Amino acid sequence: MPAERTPTALGFLTVTEHAELGLFGGYLVLNHAGRPLEFHCTSPVKANRAQEILYGPTLRPYLFGEQIGQTLIAKARNEVALVCTDLASCLAAREFIEKPLLLIMSGENKTTTAAEGEALFGARFKLGKNDIAIAARFEADEQAARTFHSQLIDGIDLTEPFARIREALEEAQKSVRQVA
Repeated sequence: MPAERTPTALGFLTVTEHAELGLFGGYLVLNHAGRPLEFHCTSPVKANRAQEILYGPTLRPYLFGEQIGQTLIAKARNEVALVCTDLASCLAAREFIEKPLLLIMSGENKTTTAAEGEALFGARFKLGKNDIAIAARFEADEQAARTFHSQLIDGIDLTEPFARIREALEEAQKSVRQVA
């Protein structure tokens, strides 16, 4: 019987906000060399006024993590070793996925991320040149991330794929605007 293979792909999840259309989520799966294996995005998601009132401060984690993140990750065909996000509210998806979920805290999102997701954070640590946070109650994700990172030869830049996702989502928004 062949030994089980450990996945070497990485997933990257982010959400962009459009003032008129709402939220667009994107999930990019890359191989160990940083090449795309698959990409998924959502149709626009917009909370109605009743949801804004009822969910209150938990609305963003609900929309970003449960509605958008969970859905996109479930659609993926390629198994990943771990999922990275650049938005604290996406950490809420960790409750619904089996793989570790890392919040990559880059210079541009560090302060807003900290303010946005303090209640969602578990441990914080350094991984290469990246500051990382994981979801509360999932402390084992830190060791899984360290193990996987030590196996990466080139030390892939964990912040760069989010720019690719945002550009792809901008293209998707253009097509939605043309239809609307």
